[in-house]
Amino acid sequence: MTATAPMPALAHPISALEGAVWIAPHEPDPAPPGERPAHLLRASFTVARDHAPLRLVATAHGIYEAFLNGVRVGDDELEPGFSAYRKRLQVQEHDVTPLVREGENTLVLVLSDGWFRGRHGFQRRADGFGDRTAALAAIVGEDDAPVAATGPGWESRPSHITRADLMDGQAVDLRLLDPAWFTGGGDAWHAVDMPDDALLADRARLVTAEGAPVRRVEELAPVAITMPRPGTAVIDLGQDINGWMRLRDLGPAGTRLTLTHGEILDADGLVTMEHLRAFNFDTHQMLSAGQVDAVISAGRAGDVFEPRHTTHGFRFVQVDGVPDGLDLTAARGVMVETALARTGEFACSDPRLERLHEAVRWSLRGNACSVPTDCPQRERSGFTGDWQIFVATGALLADVDEFSRRWLRDLAADQWVDGRIPTVVPNPPGDRPSGVAFEDMSAGSAGWGDAAAIVPWELWRAYGSVDGLREALPAALAWIRYAAGRAAAGRHPDRAAARPEPLPHERYLWDTDFHFGEWLEPGEVPNPDPTVDHGIVATAFLHRSAHLTALIAALAGDDDAAAECRTIADGALAAWRAEYLRPEGVLSEEKQAHYVRGLAFGLIPADLRPAAAARLAVLIDAADGLLGTGFLATGQLLPALADHGQADVAHRLLVETRLPSWLGMLEAGATTMWEWWDGVAPDGTARGSLNHYSKGAVIAFLHTHVVGLRLPDEPAPGEEAYRRVTIAPMPGPALTWARSRQLTRRGPLEVEWRIEDGRFALAVDLPEDTEAQVVLPDGSEHRLVGGAHDLSCAFAR
Repeated sequence: MTATAPMPALAHPISALEGAVWIAPHEPDPAPPGERPAHLLRASFTVARDHAPLRLVATAHGIYEAFLNGVRVGDDELEPGFSAYRKRLQVQEHDVTPLVREGENTLVLVLSDGWFRGRHGFQRRADGFGDRTAALAAIVGEDDAPVAATGPGWESRPSHITRADLMDGQAVDLRLLDPAWFTGGGDAWHAVDMPDDALLADRARLVTAEGAPVRRVEELAPVAITMPRPGTAVIDLGQDINGWMRLRDLGPAGTRLTLTHGEILDADGLVTMEHLRAFNFDTHQMLSAGQVDAVISAGRAGDVFEPRHTTHGFRFVQVDGVPDGLDLTAARGVMVETALARTGEFACSDPRLERLHEAVRWSLRGNACSVPTDCPQRERSGFTGDWQIFVATGALLADVDEFSRRWLRDLAADQWVDGRIPTVVPNPPGDRPSGVAFEDMSAGSAGWGDAAAIVPWELWRAYGSVDGLREALPAALAWIRYAAGRAAAGRHPDRAAARPEPLPHERYLWDTDFHFGEWLEPGEVPNPDPTVDHGIVATAFLHRSAHLTALIAALAGDDDAAAECRTIADGALAAWRAEYLRPEGVLSEEKQAHYVRGLAFGLIPADLRPAAAARLAVLIDAADGLLGTGFLATGQLLPALADHGQADVAHRLLVETRLPSWLGMLEAGATTMWEWWDGVAPDGTARGSLNHYSKGAVIAFLHTHVVGLRLPDEPAPGEEAYRRVTIAPMPGPALTWARSRQLTRRGPLEVEWRIEDGRFALAVDLPEDTEAQVVLPDGSEHRLVGGAHDLSCAFAR
């Protein structure tokens, strides 16, 4: 059950907590990480018959659910969400007027570890932000006067949730559940603890909840249920999701069901988790993959198991302990995600490309859970490189503006004092080293830290908020200064040995420090070695981010910062060309990704770009007609080809089905994008995450090139947010029609083309104040402003 329709928000929700005091569960003997129960925190209060509208205002160190008189408050999940807790802790508010009754009322908070204290990241370390959970809450009227508030007089006890961890999973013993707990009764309650530490005392970090909440947005019925062995059922949802399972038939009292969530089955038809395990750098052993829930039935009619204090990335669920007669057909997969508004649609005459588009949408949905994560199962971290790669594509699918701006605030909060950006945001160690060698070494990697500049720029292109640029500028500028400083501070030993005296351009050549580089290129073993020279990648990103930060600074009105960044951008451009570009347009380090970046970032001069694109096509041909890009360049590969005279190669790669390829993933059974190009081998074994959206950045090409709807790369003031667009379709050789529809800040915009009887027909419907420069396949150009328009030309394949 949920509360009623929302009321106008409190003017000052943070001030409503002034009368509340942080409280913590009575926990004299804490369980080890991954085995900690959820606790109940409870108080009663009295309300008169004619009470004014009332609200619950709350936050926590951990994840909380609120119940008022036994009824769950609101329908938001995983509150208060994931943020840089040491500097930014979100506060939620809910209208509870319909749940309050005359006389005595009981407020209960269910509190678990969540991101704050639970296991987190690819190393699954616990206590990342602190070693105690705590809650802060108040029920207030319209004048912020507290009716009830956390503090002395509250009581605590462990709940029927005997284990709750976001990664390990949740266990529930329904035999322990006493409904009286939620209405003021029950036994074994203790006075809450009243912790006193500096972080809890810092109320300046409290912020009003920002952007869309996490919610249960969709339910999936099983497409198949098998019994590979006695007592074991395997549920197939047919789709890789983020969330949990809801079970309605739990069996007789004492029945214990164990649910293991995974993405693939082994040869025996059982869920396998081997590909989701990670290596522990401390113990040098493989970590468990987690994602295991359990429920013990009380045998009561109407009991439901729904573990709302964990999430999983999965398609398959193995249920062990199934007694004879248990009916799992009513089981449902519950999709849990940040409720981003769906704004972009694509359709075409090739169902495979439509499937690809939807698989990538599912990847975004599965990884938009409070923050943009890299995967919903193994790591669940806000890897900066992944969102830098995908944010522009995400903006073609959903409204990711406030979602991204909230994350950028966490990025700024966790930025180190020297300007480097941690690899993941929010970052458990915060704005400083963690003491873990690999984590600290990888902070500041090129292509990852550059999210500080690239993400706000892409938001400007799609949504057009100058305030957003002003807010993001300090972090972007600090990143550029850090990267430029590192470039000037040292030389790679191999370069110094070959050329003892540095050349002038090396001041801006960033060839030192740890960088992931292109990462996961097909056929190459990942090599996180800090001694590898990734200068051709890092210097390219130094130029790109400095260039964008100069544009951001100019738009934000900071001319001095703009001039500083232009100097750095120009220096990095000159260094990249001097070190890696040959006069004929050939690179000294020949990889597909380096050519893609050189073309996409404007590193290669205009007169040499056709030759460089032709050389890129030769490298693709030498790879048996297959792509060879990894994380950073894959989304830019097809545009780099198509924009420089190699559209036929781009279209051929788009519909390739041999691996590595996007359609090859789908033919191998993918319902979301894989982390590795060969995430599932022909023998059915998997490696890495099977839900990573970074390689799905390719679907931007469907909108921007196949349909042809493009934003300016560098919109001037007044051109941003679909005020000015280019429409230049590039039909694939087998397509007969394609359509893109975008719900922009200015209104709906739709572009559709069809080829029939040797004619190319284009239909465009623009928002009233949008101006479009249209280029038809015959080269003719047309200027359109607002409204519906139809154009056509002769067309021959």
